Amino acid sequence: MKKISILSLHLGYGGVEKSIVTLANLLSNDYQVEIVSIYNLYGTSVFPINKNVKVTYLLPKDLVPNGKEWKEALRNIRLLRFIKESYHACKVLYNRKKMMKKYLKITDADVIISSRFLFNNWLDQYGPKSALKIGWEHNHHHNDMKYSAKVIHSAYNLDYFVLVSKDLERFYHHKMLNYHVKTVYIPNTLEHIPRRRSSLTEKRLVSVGRLSKEKGYLDLLKIYSVIVKKYPDWVLDIVGDGNEKEELEKFIQEHQLQDKVTLHGFQNSDYIDKLLDHSSIYIMTSFTESFGIVLLEAMSHGLPCVAFDSAEGAREVITSGRDGYLIKNRNQEMMIKKITDLIKDREKRQALGKEGRKKVKLFSKESVREKWIELIEKK
Repeated sequence: MKKISILSLHLGYGGVEKSIVTLANLLSNDYQVEIVSIYNLYGTSVFPINKNVKVTYLLPKDLVPNGKEWKEALRNIRLLRFIKESYHACKVLYNRKKMMKKYLKITDADVIISSRFLFNNWLDQYGPKSALKIGWEHNHHHNDMKYSAKVIHSAYNLDYFVLVSKDLERFYHHKMLNYHVKTVYIPNTLEHIPRRRSSLTEKRLVSVGRLSKEKGYLDLLKIYSVIVKKYPDWVLDIVGDGNEKEELEKFIQEHQLQDKVTLHGFQNSDYIDKLLDHSSIYIMTSFTESFGIVLLEAMSHGLPCVAFDSAEGAREVITSGRDGYLIKNRNQEMMIKKITDLIKDREKRQALGKEGRKKVKLFSKESVREKWIELIEKK
């Protein structure tokens, strides 16, 4: 049985980390799978891992990033603490490379999958020559050519470079024509597709994601504050946590939306499934989004989705007018119009939701698992 190692920065909250755990679980019945994580943030993965997947942490629990503490010490001009935090940061950076390098030199893995461009160079330099080396890029370049150049430079000596969207595969395929690596499109996958779908009768709008500026939640609240004046029975649920939470709470209070908007914080998949099951429209206001897995999750429950097309992942998932709506140029008035159209027309919600349910089958675990196995067995 082949051994597969998946290199991870950590196993905490995040889309990349969820994808790593999902892939490990998918492959664990066919291969000996190990997740190699640099940081041990919580003592265990926040996402459930199959018992037959081995997890190896390279650094001890006390050796984790301290960016927040470092910035706080700098901002408050606390010299001694700043020196201490700077020393810790340097120690973390030194040891993460040292321990990953050590692991790659001694591993007996037949296939090694690097989940971040940070690891690609190390995999190329220190990984066993006999191993199949696969880079796996989750992040969109967002027209940042400096970033994409770093990614290309990190991956051009690997065997394969897996991209999670067709848009990314086209971009990197063109850029890497002169190099050794072969680009491959394999999308992320849904954990499960529920048997039943939402009735779309409850007056609930929903959005799921990290509460950070790139997710555009302040724009979502502005949009909702207009909608709720005309449709006061419709409430908004936001699931997620992050550093923009206080700003969102401030907006909610200032606009007296406490009884209309609920910030649920981070929740597990069962909680989110139940919430989606009792919602009627999914809204994404992200400025950028590498892959719209949350849109697929919403579609799996039969929800029509409305998103700004600035989110590249939304363009990958939504066929505008067929299973949802893509709003160009972050036009808030048009977003409001499309949402209100769906609020007024349950039959339209059902028609779009039905098409979305059909689409998610392309991203089923079985389909994605077959693509990964085909790639792994090429060598």
